[in-house]
Amino acid sequence: MKIFSSKRLFLVVFSFSIMLVVQSIAAAPAALPNPVLIFVGQEHYETAGKQFIRYSFDVFNKDQYPADMFVAAPDLPPCGQNTKASRTWVDIYDQRGKRLYGFCALAKPDDLSHIWFALEENELPPSWIYIELNDRKTNTKYKSNLAETTL
Repeated sequence: MKIFSSKRLFLVVFSFSIMLVVQSIAAAPAALPNPVLIFVGQEHYETAGKQFIRYSFDVFNKDQYPADMFVAAPDLPPCGQNTKASRTWVDIYDQRGKRLYGFCALAKPDDLSHIWFALEENELPPSWIYIELNDRKTNTKYKSNLAETTL
């Protein structure tokens, strides 16, 4: 019976280590893409005697986000009085980083096709905006591209 040489032992241990690394990489979940934000239009409306313009957006790749990112998360901090706020919140920012609006109760990825912010009719909108999806369970943020606010 031959005893392994130190070179052979090293090769066996090295090969085994490589196999473990490859298996752990293969088992890791695929990284999610950043949202691709697109402007879909604007709408005039009135509330409380004031005139507003709603700027509406869609996330083009919303189907690439798993549904469990949007389930109710009562184990996480509430959104105001809403104790069943979703796991992932969406915040809308102007190009300088000023928060314009947010959504904390989207129930499914398809709800990303109905995000918006509104300004009074006489206010000039920012030229560009972006969104951040904040997965509060994993503490991960996904930042979109800049999207125009006009067609």
